[in-house]
Amino acid sequence: MPARSAAAARAPAPRTLPVRLRRLRRSRALRDWVAETDVGLRRLVYPIFVRPGSGSPEPVPSMPGVARHPVRALATLAPRLEAEGIRSVLLFGVGRTKDDEGSDAWAPDGVVPEAIRAIRRAAPELVIVTDVCLCAYTRHGHCGVLHDGAVENDATVDRLGRVAVAHAAAGADVVAPSAMMDGQVAGLRDALDGAGFASTAVLAYSTKHASAFYGPFREAEGSAPATGDRRGYQMDVRNAREAIREMALDAAEGADLLMVKPAGTSLDLLARAREIFPQPLVAYQVSGEYAMLKAAAAQGVVEERAAVEETLAAIRRAGADLIVTYFARDVARWRREVA
Repeated sequence: MPARSAAAARAPAPRTLPVRLRRLRRSRALRDWVAETDVGLRRLVYPIFVRPGSGSPEPVPSMPGVARHPVRALATLAPRLEAEGIRSVLLFGVGRTKDDEGSDAWAPDGVVPEAIRAIRRAAPELVIVTDVCLCAYTRHGHCGVLHDGAVENDATVDRLGRVAVAHAAAGADVVAPSAMMDGQVAGLRDALDGAGFASTAVLAYSTKHASAFYGPFREAEGSAPATGDRRGYQMDVRNAREAIREMALDAAEGADLLMVKPAGTSLDLLARAREIFPQPLVAYQVSGEYAMLKAAAAQGVVEERAAVEETLAAIRRAGADLIVTYFARDVARWRREVA
């Protein structure tokens, strides 16, 4: 082995440079420049509760800033949302009448089809997504047809297909089955294709947990179960492998997008799903998450804007392509204030 030269022996040892990650955190401009995650307005979907009748929007007491809007009000609301930078909405209907099957849900002149037509006329560029379920239209408040006190899966899927066709016929871009019935995506796809709506996309509520965070939503829609609960068909929050299996089944049945819900308790599932599925992933920051942040901000416990933006960034960082959030208009306003 050759001896080292005298010059090499005298050379200083290579310098070990200190790691200074803070260099790119010194200013907001630098932080924005290297930010890995964005929460642009195009990523946010704004939920709207639509009720029958006329008059002014009715505030939802447990959700400050959220209201039930009569269809007529959408002619004004939709262009305003578009002007604010909102690009997509998710419609939830408050039934005009309720029966054992939820038949008002698929009426061609029902509140959601009328809302779709009103938005399409007033703001044609908005992406319109519709929730496809029966709970707001049934007397018992469950998400499907009951038989001997239990939800009958296949009969419910049949009714969900009718709802999806009614929404597609009115002009919906995307229908979102949320009843958590086995085979509901395939059922909707068959119903839509058979009715000539092959271009209507399906957003599957693939992992909808039986969550404690839905209370304010059920108040807004009047959809709480009259007896029992929904744990027999919604996902158990303790099960991660089963959640991935639900997503895989929906993807195999033809879902165009996959959803997890609630967002805040599903970040691990989002991260897993991002590694597995090519479909766009959607996370729903649900009513209870919204209400908690609003309540904490009202008490001065957190600064609302900072807390909201942090939670949305975490949802995006975990892998969500789109976020359904009641904060969408707030985010739009904050963006305008910065600009």
